[in-house]
Amino acid sequence: MTEMLHQDWFVDANGQCQPCLTPRPWGLLQDHYYLHQFLSDVLHILTHSPHELDQQDYLPLIRCKVRQLILNSYWLRTQRKYPDPKTGTAVITLYDEIGYPLTVQTVTTNPGTMTPIHNHGTWGVVAILKGQEQHTFWRKLANPDRLAIAGQQTLQVGEIISFTPDAIHQVKTIGSTPALTFQLYGDTQAKARLQFEADPFMAKPF
Repeated sequence: MTEMLHQDWFVDANGQCQPCLTPRPWGLLQDHYYLHQFLSDVLHILTHSPHELDQQDYLPLIRCKVRQLILNSYWLRTQRKYPDPKTGTAVITLYDEIGYPLTVQTVTTNPGTMTPIHNHGTWGVVAILKGQEQHTFWRKLANPDRLAIAGQQTLQVGEIISFTPDAIHQVKTIGSTPALTFQLYGDTQAKARLQFEADPFMAKPF
């Protein structure tokens, strides 16, 4: 069995990937922590915190809840299906309701699968449940309009990464086995979610 790491990361709009204080796992263990409890806890964080804060400022609290979920809910690792042979990707939506302000899903990707360069148009938290991912972070230069690589980070089982809405990255599944991730996103603003071409620079809806 792969050893689970316990490290949290935060990526800002400049593509800086910073390690974060990570809660001790044994302080999060409990007999049961169901998905409905997790979703209620996240919504409580978003709706009962000081209004002068942006939602992304709640990311430390949300990362803690995601870690609590993945530590106590082994069933998450069973929520997977075989990736599409053409795209190399399979997505399972874990909860969906009209007007619901969160996207909650697991994503399975084959080795070698690579996303476009993109942002999410909202905050995001991703936990690695199986396999490995390599994240390349980009920053946008204003003059002239272009993208520059800001850094890279390889993530393994048990690590959690979080993003501001305007953080830009590209994700590649590495290693010899598929990757499985748990992904949580806020209320996506469609006009703000973009994919990019680096050279020559171009931005278009994702």
